[in-house]
Amino acid sequence: MAYGEKNSLLCPNCRKLISADEPVCPYCGLSRPGSGLKKYLSQTFSEGSFNIVKVILYTNIAFYILSLVLNPYKMGVSMNPLTLLSPSNEGVFLLGATGTIPISGYGRWWTLISASFLHGGILHIFFNMMALFQLGPFVVHEFGTSRFSIIYLLTGVGGFFLSYLAGVPLTLGASASICGLIGAVLYYGKSRGGFYGEAIFKQAMMWTIGLVLIGFMIPAVNNWAHGGGLFTGIVLGFLLRYNDVTMESFVHRVIAVFCMGVTAVVLLWALFQTVFILIFR
Repeated sequence: MAYGEKNSLLCPNCRKLISADEPVCPYCGLSRPGSGLKKYLSQTFSEGSFNIVKVILYTNIAFYILSLVLNPYKMGVSMNPLTLLSPSNEGVFLLGATGTIPISGYGRWWTLISASFLHGGILHIFFNMMALFQLGPFVVHEFGTSRFSIIYLLTGVGGFFLSYLAGVPLTLGASASICGLIGAVLYYGKSRGGFYGEAIFKQAMMWTIGLVLIGFMIPAVNNWAHGGGLFTGIVLGFLLRYNDVTMESFVHRVIAVFCMGVTAVVLLWALFQTVFILIFR
């Protein structure tokens, strides 16, 4: 019997057409597939529902502008392109730069998350956002919005945690997460194989080699964060899989919501405590 439009839906987990009043999905076993929460998560994280890449990009830009506004008199205005329009150390520290100083000295473990949304200069944010703009849509297409969100946010944490263990005093930037995306693409290309997979893998290897060369040429580059992000991205690519192997599940969406929720709370806390300190210090 054919399902009518009003009493059928795509299972939020396996994406197969089922009756809306099924207590359990007959294909994947998901309980109460027609519940409001599960339908909401399925619709929200379906490809094209919202552009997670743009959300991250705009958030980075907003925090960069804010970091400049906090202390404009100490903003970098030299002719050195690497330090042009660079925020003050105080500004980025308050907003959540990470490293041994914030974590060991002040117990600010939450900066492992916030540091991915801060940048040290106009060229720093420009190149990172260009890389995100190029890589992000591909990863969203091959892994899905939920898995992209998990990879992007957790690889930033992984990269900066390794950087902390290596003793880097103060660091920031989206490059750990960008390297995480490259790591996921490396896994995708090697795992998928074939002409297309090998082409993707070779392209990702070229990005990796480029990062290594930049790390040797520019002293300020945090190679520990890059390496940690890359490794975490490969591991998450293996654990989460990609669309050609298995479509996104309800569990992926729940984890993505949790990661984004924690990130939102951390960034709001960074804003709140920064304003509080500047007003009452």
